Amino acid sequence: MADIQGTYDRLFIAVPNALADMLDAGDAGGSVAVFVDGEPVVDVWGGFTDADRTVPWERDTIVNVFSVTKTMTALCALVLIDRGELDPDAPVARYWPEFAAEGKEKVLVQHLLSHTAGLPDWDGPIDELYDWPAATSRLAARTTRWEPGTAAGYHSLTQGFLVGEVVRRVTGRSVGDFLAAEVTRPLGADFHIGLPAEHDHRAAPSIPPTGKDEDYSASAPGNPTGSEAGNGVRVRDGNSTAWRRAQIPAASGYGNARSVALVQSVLACGGEVGGVRLLSRAGCDRAFEEQFDGDDRVLGMPMRWGLGYGLFGTTYGWGGWGGSLMMLEPDSRMVVAYVTNQMREPAEDTRGMEIVTAAYEGLQGLRP
Repeated sequence: MADIQGTYDRLFIAVPNALADMLDAGDAGGSVAVFVDGEPVVDVWGGFTDADRTVPWERDTIVNVFSVTKTMTALCALVLIDRGELDPDAPVARYWPEFAAEGKEKVLVQHLLSHTAGLPDWDGPIDELYDWPAATSRLAARTTRWEPGTAAGYHSLTQGFLVGEVVRRVTGRSVGDFLAAEVTRPLGADFHIGLPAEHDHRAAPSIPPTGKDEDYSASAPGNPTGSEAGNGVRVRDGNSTAWRRAQIPAASGYGNARSVALVQSVLACGGEVGGVRLLSRAGCDRAFEEQFDGDDRVLGMPMRWGLGYGLFGTTYGWGGWGGSLMMLEPDSRMVVAYVTNQMREPAEDTRGMEIVTAAYEGLQGLRP
């Protein structure tokens, strides 16, 4: 069995065992964390950071979690909403006047967070992702694909720029800077949007699925020409220095399972973790108010969307290209986070849900 490092409550032994099984099955590396009541009951890691299996995965190894980043960006918006500085029912153009171009006056902030704004496609060059003014100006000049609020289509890459620019207009700070100052630093969480160079040495590169190379890009089920991590984005793009430095708030967040679970415990625990309050309980509840229920035009499957989170019964969260996943359940005050550098084909990847299932086994023992 693979060597698993870290700590865990014996009731949750199924979780490290599940990670070990994945590593034994050929995965390179990963980390898993389960937090209950804002405290870790599982914090484990194992495997390697490189495809050649020569560099061990360490406690402070971080990795690009791709679209799990969206939950961090959404939390920034939710903090501003809770403070009364951002109105989810207001037109985006109230905060970003240029956005009203091409008939977008009726796009609301809530539409950006719930993938119902009608701007799901990135049609710019890859290099423009690294240029914030160019990326946001491109989106401001676009017309919507449908009447805002009437349909949903997963905004895989564009959501981060849209929400992030609203955050910037409200606060004067980039979403990465706001996240660091208002969320991760107060909590002591090791998560970054826009990774400083001093952290490069501990960032594990993404490893394509077996039989694929760094030109691999994954497609959403209903959007065969696109990529879950952004239209045309390849593994080599996600592994580039330019990607790490850029703030791409839908897809370029770096962290480990511990940091993801710690931050998202804010929502699982009524807004306060470790004596740090970021949201009121009402502010947390607002995140999970249903904004859309129906077929997602991009994902090609039924979806329920809240304000920045996918809604799945009494659990909420989202996953990222390559396999990383975050799920939280306020009823149990639990967060489960799994991050990995080993990509698998999306249609064949059940690892995140296997980890979540293992965590529920432990929860049953903890709270009979």
